[in-house]
Amino acid sequence: MIARLILLCLLALPSVASASPLAKDLFGAQRAGSQQKPQAIGDYAKGCGAGLVQLPETGPTWQAMRLSRGRNWGHPELVRFLIDLSGAARQLGWTGLYIGDMSQPRGGPMTSGHASHQIGLDADVWMLPPARLNLTRAERESLSSVSVRTEDQKRVTGNWTRAHHLLLKAAATDPRVDRIFVAAAAKIEMCKTAKPSDKAWLQKIRPLYGHNTHFHVRLKCPGGSQHCRRQTPSVAELSKGGDGCDETLTWWVTTYLDELRNPPKKPKGPRKKGPREFTMADLPRQCAGVLAAD
Repeated sequence: MIARLILLCLLALPSVASASPLAKDLFGAQRAGSQQKPQAIGDYAKGCGAGLVQLPETGPTWQAMRLSRGRNWGHPELVRFLIDLSGAARQLGWTGLYIGDMSQPRGGPMTSGHASHQIGLDADVWMLPPARLNLTRAERESLSSVSVRTEDQKRVTGNWTRAHHLLLKAAATDPRVDRIFVAAAAKIEMCKTAKPSDKAWLQKIRPLYGHNTHFHVRLKCPGGSQHCRRQTPSVAELSKGGDGCDETLTWWVTTYLDELRNPPKKPKGPRKKGPREFTMADLPRQCAGVLAAD
């Protein structure tokens, strides 16, 4: 307790904060959530989480994967959502869900991988339908998911099924969800096959590179999280009330893919600091209290 109080006092001093260790190392060293009221604090890519809880490693309709990473933590609202979604997957004919990275025990920047997943409201759900839900810890480290898009990124593979479409719809129509990131090919396919009268939910599906073996669910700021920063612009604002299908089918397969293959020159000037370079001074001040709490 004394050590945590000292840490809190030190982090409150600007001169010390500027020379403090990187935030990713401080948060990455945590092995348990803080005994605080659950709160998502800050931005999805610059914040932390108070009172986060652990998704049980195994449940009747899910298994948490890559346990060695210690990233199966989230706001209670996220844990409830994932359990609910795994139940929906069972109803669609799957055994359940394999759940990938969520957040660290107290959120914050990660030592590797994600830029976001910092406030306990992001989770990766594997595209691989579980064959069974009694994997050992070793199997959860070695098993890989499957890709649902072709190498040229424009079409889905044979791994894509109607159940994937319906699972993403179940997630997108949940009022707790702000947006879902998937491979562009998956959104394109859903735009093609959804009925015209049943496409409004597609506005929450956002194409993003690197999401071909999993989809990334992001929840809205939950009640009681007054320091949580709402995603701006919102999905509705991005799509201007539409489903985003027209812009996906034209913009993604032309401009964005060309930019990936031929990246534009970076503008001159200071490079923007990345999450793994953040110190505590870069995060909301409440995050020092999250680290210092029991």
